[in-house]
Amino acid sequence: MSSKEHDSRAIRLAARAVELVASGRAEDGSQALREAASLAPDNPKVKAAFLKIQSEGSIHILQKLCGKFLLDQDEQAGKEALNYLDRSGEVPGNIAEECLELVIKGRHIKPRDIQDELIAGLLRESVTAKTALAKRLLDGTTAAFMEIYEIGDKSANSIAEIALTPSAWSKESDREECEEDVFQLFLAKLLEVGHDYDGRALKGIARLLAADAGRLYPLIDEVTFDAILCSLDYRQPAEVRSQATLATAKYLELSGGKGQSFVCRFIPSRITKGHSEDIILAFSVAAAVFPIIPAQAAALFLTEGFVPSLLPLLEKKNKSEKVEQAALNMLSAACIDNACRDAIAKHFVEWLRHVMNKAKDDRPGLAAVILAKTLQSSVPVKDPGGKDQSQKITGEDLVPLFKKLLADPNEAQKQSSIEGLAYSSIQPTVKEALIGDRLFLARLMDLLKSNKPGPTLVFGVLTVIDHLSRYLPVLSEEQKRMHQLKAYANASKSAAEPDPLEEDAAVSRRCKAIVDAGAVSAFVAIASRLSPASTAIVINIMFSLTRTQSLRGTIAQQRGARFLLLRYTAIAGTSDVDKQARHSAAHALARILISIDPALVFPISGSPPLTSTIRPILSLLTESQSNISEGPRNLLASFEALLALTNLASTPSNETTDLIIRQGFPMIEDLLLSNNKMIQRAATELVCNFMASPIGIELFANEIPAADRRMHILLALADVDDPATRKAAGGALAALTCFEGPVKGILKRERGVGILLGLCEDEDEGTVHRGLVCVCNAIGIEGEVGSEARGKIKEWGGVQVLRGIREEGENKVVRGLAREGLGGLEG
Repeated sequence: MSSKEHDSRAIRLAARAVELVASGRAEDGSQALREAASLAPDNPKVKAAFLKIQSEGSIHILQKLCGKFLLDQDEQAGKEALNYLDRSGEVPGNIAEECLELVIKGRHIKPRDIQDELIAGLLRESVTAKTALAKRLLDGTTAAFMEIYEIGDKSANSIAEIALTPSAWSKESDREECEEDVFQLFLAKLLEVGHDYDGRALKGIARLLAADAGRLYPLIDEVTFDAILCSLDYRQPAEVRSQATLATAKYLELSGGKGQSFVCRFIPSRITKGHSEDIILAFSVAAAVFPIIPAQAAALFLTEGFVPSLLPLLEKKNKSEKVEQAALNMLSAACIDNACRDAIAKHFVEWLRHVMNKAKDDRPGLAAVILAKTLQSSVPVKDPGGKDQSQKITGEDLVPLFKKLLADPNEAQKQSSIEGLAYSSIQPTVKEALIGDRLFLARLMDLLKSNKPGPTLVFGVLTVIDHLSRYLPVLSEEQKRMHQLKAYANASKSAAEPDPLEEDAAVSRRCKAIVDAGAVSAFVAIASRLSPASTAIVINIMFSLTRTQSLRGTIAQQRGARFLLLRYTAIAGTSDVDKQARHSAAHALARILISIDPALVFPISGSPPLTSTIRPILSLLTESQSNISEGPRNLLASFEALLALTNLASTPSNETTDLIIRQGFPMIEDLLLSNNKMIQRAATELVCNFMASPIGIELFANEIPAADRRMHILLALADVDDPATRKAAGGALAALTCFEGPVKGILKRERGVGILLGLCEDEDEGTVHRGLVCVCNAIGIEGEVGSEARGKIKEWGGVQVLRGIREEGENKVVRGLAREGLGGLEG
């Protein structure tokens, strides 16, 4: 149809549209006007008809805005239509469908990005619009695809989304058929030379494969997979490479040996061609697939003759810098495999050192990173003359370059610096070289707190700090012997001895430098941006930092305790990593609360409240370390948890003490009988603090079997060899003997009174004081119980004991209590 015929038909349709709207048939009128606009959007009579209908108020606001955007090329109207979709939510079905048709037909609309977003917005907000697009695809998949694909990324993505949405289709078989057709059309677009540098087709391919790879991957042949692999070229934009990586990973996952054989043919064939472009592609693909199929990629890399054949390509005088960069990317990725890392250490160290010292741009940093990765290789490096060169490259040699790169404003250089340091900072000498540089530490913290670093860079920075602050694991005697035997078998006697730079004193010094550099404040500042993996590392660091008692006050001042509590609460997973992170967070929190007044760290009026610390600390008494890490349970966590709870129970408010009792007393009671002297002592001291609460007294004072059993345990603890345990038990008994029930319990025991008198004869003056309070309390009880108590105290020689204290006691208070007791017995 000619342009004149188009105009003529458009004018007739526009006139008909006005008549239909005037007669009340607004929907038919809108349809006629849409068709007129699609035929001749610039025709004055068509525009006039639209304005007339619009002025009469018979058209929806969204239709008005879309019409103005289409007919008048009014960009502002298009933006208002987008705002309407964002604000108003769901659009009436028929309106959304009509607007979708109108916007899709606008072939000459500019700017295209508004048209693209309008289509995506209409499909997002309207089920009817989705159904309409599905019908359009069903009626003519290729035509509809081509029409919408060209509009923009979001419109093209919408095609993939509709093909994956069963609710938009009346029959599942239609949807599946259309899905396959759309997938093949995306593949065809990818194959068009020079077309998909924006990654539009790759996005569709990756989206469809991610959702339904099982049905779609057989449609990919070697030619189309070759096109996907070519999109892995490191020179492509990051978004394109990420989509290509996703598509490659999905295809390799399901195609098995077929896809792997494609890759194994692609890389050598491109290298064999010898052209720079082909070599760059081969190295780029190798770098990308190493993390996806490490075993197969390593097997290819280690194929006889493959590695030696690469060196001539890299050592040519007229080599391309881009080839060199691609090779570095491949070697860095290959270090994921131990055997490949050894091969790189054997063949490439000299070349890498040359690149590090001579090249410019990002290459020196990447070469240094690869060298850092090969530091752990056991393969000696030989120079061309066969001499061992393994001592020439150490972590210390790389540190100056990494520090320089960290100060570079280029983000890629910073990334290389942090990645290299993450590997090299495992070595004790590197740790010392880094920790002594205050400027380096300041830059590290500034980088962490800035908004620029992404998750990968943050993870790398935290890994470096973790290496600097990590203590050697606590080993049992058996584990120490096994470690020594392995060291003797693998190397020499010196290898069995720990490096002095890894001993506790050296690590504690490094931890102090980290805290002084403001690391805890940095962690608090980035808390909301931490990934689960980064959170686990930060908690490990905090666990190390809190080990040094003198640092706990500074950590608390930098809000470290609140950070640990909130991280503990936020970890909801059940994996071993999550369990370990929660355990370490609770343990670090307990350490802070041992050394600092809990009421200062968590003020009564603050948030979170002090009582919210109880559950995490109690968890340390119940979690079995054997389920979290190798080796026997480390009782240090239980011991420090008890000390923290004792501190919490000493706060002025009984609310905290009462909550500890309600939530944790059964566990604490069991620990009173622990075989470990330190655990038993800490549990007894905690119970002594419970006596400030009526609920704590009630546990022992009620005349029930459970209370009687507890009194029996407490009496036994007052008679153990450990002086501190006896003193704590005596303190609890001093509070309890004010009541008749506990005194009855003491009198029931054959040696009950004797144990009280034994406290009075203790070498520790504080324990003597507690024993005298117990005796005086028992003497002062009224009625039959008091009479029985006085009689038994006399039988056990209590008068003589009290007289001796009255005459020889060094403390005035103690002598006064002895006189008071004697008065009750002799009165």
